[in-house]
Amino acid sequence: MAVNNSKKKSAIKEKYSKSQLLGEIANNTDLSKKQVSAVMDELSALIERHVKKGSAGQFTLPGLLKIKTVKKPARKARKGIPNPFRPGEVMDIAAKPASTKVKVLPLKGLKEFV
Repeated sequence: MAVNNSKKKSAIKEKYSKSQLLGEIANNTDLSKKQVSAVMDELSALIERHVKKGSAGQFTLPGLLKIKTVKKPARKARKGIPNPFRPGEVMDIAAKPASTKVKVLPLKGLKEFV
């Protein structure tokens, strides 16, 4: 599998669709669109297995990004809180259950692209 890195690539002005992305990767490698699509699907499944409930809770794509889960604790309901948007009024804040959020962090390689 050869990757064409012989010269510096120009900036892409518009966002690619999924098929454009698959086509670009297929053109720059010795893989077919079908093979690239299979790799992307497997990468998606691998990330899911790393971040779903009961798993490691984080996935790193070396040099590019880290995806991790962050557990947010439950918040109690609060009554009679001053409204920050209307001074003099009070408001009630509803309770929120505990939840798990996904956080994506750029790594050094991705930061250097900008």
